[in-house]
Amino acid sequence: MLPPVKKDRIITQLPKCFSPNAALHTKEDFHPQMKAACQVQKTDAVNFNIAKVIVVGDVAVGKTCLISRFCKGAFDKNYKATIGVDFEMERFEVLGVPFSLQLWDTAGQERFKCIASTYYRGAQAIIVVFDLSSANSLIHARQWLEDAMKENDPSSVLLFLVGTKKDLSSPEQLAHIEQEAIRLSEEIKAEYWAVSAKSGDGVREFFLRVASLTFEANVLAELEKSGSRQVKDIIRITERTQGDHNRKRKSNCC
Repeated sequence: MLPPVKKDRIITQLPKCFSPNAALHTKEDFHPQMKAACQVQKTDAVNFNIAKVIVVGDVAVGKTCLISRFCKGAFDKNYKATIGVDFEMERFEVLGVPFSLQLWDTAGQERFKCIASTYYRGAQAIIVVFDLSSANSLIHARQWLEDAMKENDPSSVLLFLVGTKKDLSSPEQLAHIEQEAIRLSEEIKAEYWAVSAKSGDGVREFFLRVASLTFEANVLAELEKSGSRQVKDIIRITERTQGDHNRKRKSNCC
């Protein structure tokens, strides 16, 4: 039997984006249909419990450190380059529904690219990582995304552009490269984040955002597959339940 989900992995509302200028969307709440599906506990009728997330980018940009900081709460500057791929499973609870992210840490070295690319297929989210202190790593981000998208359907994948090593950049350098990163994120339709695996700044918030948006996308996709009639039934049941609840509250007050 699995242990309970960690308290800091329980998501009850949609986490905020890093920058409204470069977000997948800027709404403040989950989609009503997704909330309705969760409220009536339709988890046995739709398959959205696990999502595959691949993490790509140049060697030494901090992909492994980013994942390790979130999953293990640790930072080790002496990590060796990933050979092929590595894998972590992280559990969440979104609006009361169990949900897990498969985080695939892929190699950034050219000689391992063919091995890593075999694991790209079937991703629900792609995290393209670059080093905020290296302009070249941002330039290469576009190619990493193109390689990853060859194995996936562009219409069904969420994209995130993440700058790491925020702690190593001066304010002037950070402002300049962020301007370029936001421009790229708008072009490739990705959500931009800047984080520091060393200090932990922004890391937890970022992965909670990834989990939330990926979960929402999975739920909506599965509901669409199951048919609009079921979606309407779910919403109708939820509205009726909520109405009954409100009437009971009023009667109790009187």
